[in-house]
Amino acid sequence: LIASVQNSNLDGVPIVLDLCWGSATACGVEIFQALGADLTVLHGQPDGARINVNCGSTQLDLLRKAVSETGAEMGFAFDGDADRMLAVDRNGLLIDGDHVLYLWGSTLQERGELPKNKLVATVMSNLGFEQAWEKRGGLLERTPVGDQHVHSAMISSGAALGGEQSGHILSAKHGMCGDGLLTALQIATICHGKNLSLAQWRNESFKAFPQKLVNILLSNRTSQKQWTDCDLIKKAVSKAEASMGPDGRVLLRASGTEPLIRVMVEAKNQEDVDSWSSHLSELIKKQIDAA
Repeated sequence: LIASVQNSNLDGVPIVLDLCWGSATACGVEIFQALGADLTVLHGQPDGARINVNCGSTQLDLLRKAVSETGAEMGFAFDGDADRMLAVDRNGLLIDGDHVLYLWGSTLQERGELPKNKLVATVMSNLGFEQAWEKRGGLLERTPVGDQHVHSAMISSGAALGGEQSGHILSAKHGMCGDGLLTALQIATICHGKNLSLAQWRNESFKAFPQKLVNILLSNRTSQKQWTDCDLIKKAVSKAEASMGPDGRVLLRASGTEPLIRVMVEAKNQEDVDSWSSHLSELIKKQIDAA
């Protein structure tokens, strides 16, 4: 992992790591200390009974608190198997997978190491990210949710970087294996090398569009119905997208693990997000109940 950042260092940079009692405890501290970081460590011992319990990338409150109390420049949190990483800057603001792709991708673009200026992300990635990346002359290819889809698209298109909003990032240069520690090292060292705080760097990235996700429970009977063929739902989605124009979108998808329909509405204006997510959710519930 240290070799992945070549001659970079983190000399004296105050950083908080939330290792969530999981896999990152194996080497996370040693790697960041070897690069000279001034570390504060949360949940730094392996404990299978407490992995991800009120900590790690699924719960960032303790990380934010530690960053604030220690005056750290940045904080990184991992999930149990350490393939995902989410970060916060010194102000407690989130750096998710979209920010990672934009910031890391921008650096690769500046170095001429990003073929076709292309990034690969999923349908869940923020529209604000996509528009900002396109303004940089970049291309964003979207895939279905799942790192396997991102991996496949990167292989077929020759893309150098891709990932999910959840913080699962794949780098062709580093073996196409999701590694949260590697991702954290890249962000930390690039940021330090640019002589920028993570907060400054984040502010130079993009403004995320408001996004709302509503989960609608399917009954057993309805789950067998092809709800995607419902004309009323199709027309409502088309009306919503026409109303919001290029600054908004609607995504309906069935959960792969639960009997749910997920309704996601994203737009530049919060009012559009609230009104259309409410309207579409109520309409789909009625169609489910009527089935």
